[in-house]
Amino acid sequence: MSGLPWLGVGLVMVVLGVSCESSGGPPGATAGDPGARPATFNFGQSATPSQIAALDIDVGPDGAGAPPGSGSVEEGKQVYAAKCAVCHGLTGTEGPNDVLVGRDPREGFPFGATRGFRRTVGNYWPYATTLFDYINRTMPFTMPGSLTADEVYAAAAYILYLNEIISEDAVMNAQTLPAVVMPARDRFVPDNRTGGSEIR
Repeated sequence: MSGLPWLGVGLVMVVLGVSCESSGGPPGATAGDPGARPATFNFGQSATPSQIAALDIDVGPDGAGAPPGSGSVEEGKQVYAAKCAVCHGLTGTEGPNDVLVGRDPREGFPFGATRGFRRTVGNYWPYATTLFDYINRTMPFTMPGSLTADEVYAAAAYILYLNEIISEDAVMNAQTLPAVVMPARDRFVPDNRTGGSEIR
């Protein structure tokens, strides 16, 4: 009787060994080329144009891709209070999450040499359209992508106003947003390095 359980274990091992031997590689691989990959794994399906369009929402520095809509500073104040303040503070300076507002240091651009300065929308971001794009994709943190285009334009307008970049009566839309000149716009250059330890 004591040998029967071991007999069962032995049979299982033999079956598993045969199974592993027969599967010896990815689908389509041959015995002579165990590492060969098939042209397709027959998994999933090709994305449709409408599915791609739903994800193709990036907005470039020149405003390319910006959707229709608009938002004022006053409207943005309401959106910010309802959707943003809990994470970024009532004035964008308190946190607990990233500080959004702050123009200091107003002179120079010491971020590379001095790590103590907080990088905010007002002193570091080079394009206003990046603010729209980021809010549109990722905010609010608990429900990313849930804001309408009007709400995103409005929130961006309010944050730009808090950073003393646009006036209180400004309205942001697909035309006015890319026209905003950010304080740090000319502080960035294309990274055209082709070698060095930073390039992998």
